[in-house]
Amino acid sequence: MDQAQIMKREREGWERTYYKTLKGLEVMINIQRIMKNMKKLTEETSTTVAEMDGMILTASINNQTTNATNITQMAEDL
Repeated sequence: MDQAQIMKREREGWERTYYKTLKGLEVMINIQRIMKNMKKLTEETSTTVAEMDGMILTASINNQTTNATNITQMAEDL
C-alpha cells in the first residue's frame, strides 16, 4: 500500500510540474503577443511622427517665404 501512495504522490507531483510548465508557456506566449503589438504601435507612431515632421518643415518653409515676401513688399511700399 505504501508503494501505491508513493506512486500516487509522484504522479501528482509530475502533474503539478506539467501544469506549472503549461502556465509558464502561456505567460511567455502572452508576453510575445504583447511585444508584437507594442512593436506595431511603435512603428505606426514613428510613421506618424515622420509625417508630422514633414508637415512642420513644409509650414516653416512656407512661413519663411511669406515673411520674406512681406518684408520685400514693405520695403517697396516705403
